[in-house]
Amino acid sequence: MNQAWQAFLQSRGARSDGGNITDFGTPREELAAAPSGTVLVPLSAYGVIRASGEDAASFLHNLLTNDVKKLGASAVQHNSLCSAKGRMLANFLVWRDEGDYLLQLSTDLQPAVQKKLSMYVLRSKVKLSDAGEGLALLGVAGALAEAAVREATGVAPEGSMTVARFSQGQVIRLGERRFELAVAADAAPELWQRLAVHARPAGFPVWQWLEINAGWPLITAATQEQFVPQMANFELIGGVSFQKGCYPGQEIVARTQYLGKLKRRMYLAHLAEAAAPGAELFSPDLPDQACGMVVNSAPAPEGGCDVLAVMQMSSAESGDVRLGSQAGPRLVLRPLPYAVS
Repeated sequence: MNQAWQAFLQSRGARSDGGNITDFGTPREELAAAPSGTVLVPLSAYGVIRASGEDAASFLHNLLTNDVKKLGASAVQHNSLCSAKGRMLANFLVWRDEGDYLLQLSTDLQPAVQKKLSMYVLRSKVKLSDAGEGLALLGVAGALAEAAVREATGVAPEGSMTVARFSQGQVIRLGERRFELAVAADAAPELWQRLAVHARPAGFPVWQWLEINAGWPLITAATQEQFVPQMANFELIGGVSFQKGCYPGQEIVARTQYLGKLKRRMYLAHLAEAAAPGAELFSPDLPDQACGMVVNSAPAPEGGCDVLAVMQMSSAESGDVRLGSQAGPRLVLRPLPYAVS
């Protein structure tokens, strides 16, 4: 995160843990505002890789699971990078910045993923760089989010997963009431103050809770190489193209889709206790082994935490999945906002 931007947030009461903004001094109240209020969040847990150069589109298209060549100037897409075994090394939100492509991912994965992508550059006319120093990411969500964004920037994209430009950056509409702003870091403080007139400042756990309840996974160091994309429902949210050409792991991803029977899926659940990404899950139908793993977790407004968890479909159907051991706290499954077959 840009140091001047971080210093500004700290002057406004932001508290951090290892560079991640956790809250603005009132974590419970901030979380309570998430379901029905309007919140403004520094997206400090995301990093951004910039791919520039005349071969950027084809370079990314040949490596990622989605069709980068079809990504229009006003569109945003989910995407991912897989290992040769079809396991997700990282997932991205991808959009264009004029001729460049921006790949948003978990901060803890950015250095290693950027290095891995760089290994494929060879003679391609593409440059990969860390966009984090010059770019600030803000999340705005809630009942007044669209009005706040439109008043502060002059634009608000109409459709979900679309982007619009304004003088200081870009506005991405993620859903009906969720927006992300990617702006020049030196312009972020003034923009923050305009948005804060209508939205309550909150830490990243609030945004994580919103993402979890949208059913959007975030691969982190704790879950890297654990899931093929379909296990994380990635094809259900538009993160995989089955019509494009080859990419690392493509054969396994395609075989899972067309020839295999998927045995694990990602579910939304509530827990009475906290859970960490990567924590194992257990169920009586598989007494001798773990039946799944927590992907993401965030404190819930009503207490406890909400999680996205990949697990055996048979275990989910049994209704008795527990955290950490067969005697651990029980997960209460909740419906995702999209159909899971």
